[in-house]
Amino acid sequence: MKLFWRVLTILGIVLAIGALGLGVWIGPMLYRSFVGMKAYETTPPVLPPNLGTPTILIFSKTNGFRDDAQIQAANHALEAIARRQGWSSLTTENAAVFNPAQLARFKAVVWNSTSGDNLTLQQRADFKTWLEQGGGFVGLHGAGGDPNYAWKWYVDDLIGTQFIGHTLNPQIQQARLVIEDQLHPATKGLGADWVRSDEWYSFAASPRSKGYHVLVSIDETTYQPTEGLIPFMEPKNISMGKDHPLVWWHCVGMGRALYSALGHKAEAYAEPKHQQMIGGAIAWAAGLAGPPCPENAVGQGKKAP
Repeated sequence: MKLFWRVLTILGIVLAIGALGLGVWIGPMLYRSFVGMKAYETTPPVLPPNLGTPTILIFSKTNGFRDDAQIQAANHALEAIARRQGWSSLTTENAAVFNPAQLARFKAVVWNSTSGDNLTLQQRADFKTWLEQGGGFVGLHGAGGDPNYAWKWYVDDLIGTQFIGHTLNPQIQQARLVIEDQLHPATKGLGADWVRSDEWYSFAASPRSKGYHVLVSIDETTYQPTEGLIPFMEPKNISMGKDHPLVWWHCVGMGRALYSALGHKAEAYAEPKHQQMIGGAIAWAAGLAGPPCPENAVGQGKKAP
């Protein structure tokens, strides 16, 4: 009888741990499915009359999963980066700012770990037109981390590939990043290698196959590219192999787009190198550094050895 109760207790513990592990994975998915895609703003924000130039728009709306601590830390870091560079910035979660008159006030927009379906159909069209006519886009971490997208242009063309998972159990791991282009404003001065800890994203395919220009890739031999959903069960293999990009850029008409999968933890936005990379990325997207699109569409820069 004692053995029976011991076995039953152990089984209960295992099931509880398994449910917790499954919940860690499924919870955000359910949140995206049932909470996301609901809130749309139609009244634009009132912009300060004293916005200087250049001005950067920082957008962090979430209609899906939200890590508020990370978003707030990143927003503060982005505002500080803008001040140091002598730029003005505006931080908002009001998607109605994506209208022609107000977008014309900004040189670039940073989507800071946005999630879910954030824009109305008209806002989508206005943002796409603004970007193609010479605007700039920088997407950070969760901005490319949804498991599915209602707006196919956003994932297929703007980001360039579909997120399929991230490291879990352990979630945060140290790994070696390879700086493939040491001349681009986002990666200049970072050196050939960059060792840091993060939650590492994997994608359905490398955007390199579409002609997008990879700035930073990850050496999968330096961490475990698995998503361990449930304890005691075989983890999901999310390896991309030898070509596993994490930061890349491309031209969208006359506009510039750059995506970085780095930056899960709030503390990541206090890292000097990470701040340096983000500042360079914004400068390039805003047309303040590096050659403009589409002139640079063929790619510029020295490959890391």
